[in-house]
Amino acid sequence: MEALRQVEEWPAQTVAVAAVTPGGTAMHGPADRVLRWASVTKLATALATLVAAEEGSVDLDEPAGPPGATVRHLLAHASGLPFEGSQPIAAPGRRRIYSNTGFEVLAAHVAGAAEMPFDEYMRAAVLGPLELSATLQGTAAAGLHGSLEDLVGLARELLAPSLVASETLVEATSVAFPGLSGVLPGFGKLEPLDWGLGFELKDSKPDHWTGTAASARTFGHFGGSGTFLWVDPEAGVACACLTDLEFGPWARGAWPRLADAVLAASRAHPVDKGLPRVN
Repeated sequence: MEALRQVEEWPAQTVAVAAVTPGGTAMHGPADRVLRWASVTKLATALATLVAAEEGSVDLDEPAGPPGATVRHLLAHASGLPFEGSQPIAAPGRRRIYSNTGFEVLAAHVAGAAEMPFDEYMRAAVLGPLELSATLQGTAAAGLHGSLEDLVGLARELLAPSLVASETLVEATSVAFPGLSGVLPGFGKLEPLDWGLGFELKDSKPDHWTGTAASARTFGHFGGSGTFLWVDPEAGVACACLTDLEFGPWARGAWPRLADAVLAASRAHPVDKGLPRVN
């Protein structure tokens, strides 16, 4: 997939990127280099929470976090907690406030229900079953460190879930608490700012970081370390990227161009033939 070669023009020193389909994976860059995932970590934390919900350890609608909030509110950035800090700045369900604190509270809640530290639960529920070597070195909001190969493993799971029922993933990638406005970090205020249960949703958002060719059902997350993972379930394509350059204006143009090129190229490769590795 020649489309991946455009990352050579990015200002980052290190870029590892992959396009994933059910038929195979194309990679470009150091696939085994361990890099910081930053907020892409939230996808793994959300998946671990969904596993806990299916196991019966937690209920998505049980109280968690600030008064009146639930596990569902925390997953959907609708608990009222701020980006950082323990004091709510809105009532639950009123605004979409992107919150690292909310995911830290969520992880603590899951850990309490599972009776083990959250990093151990994530290893048992997600990382271990998917045979990923990534490790949580910090908060459940942004602390995963791993390779592109690890991120590709997560992408494959989100294309064809094995840890949770497909119906659970569909619910998690549908709008939770519709109509809430909020600020998408790095992109500004959106009305509405649609989000699922831990998964940011493209829907009808203008100038989205997943480009123009991705379907409205596309979901994923990006991180402040110049990382992202998106999945377009209609196209059957995912794109994963790790870099060593902090998110900035460079990404707002580069990421959509890459997404559109990957989707165009994937249509030229029948699924049953897979995708080649690009070096």
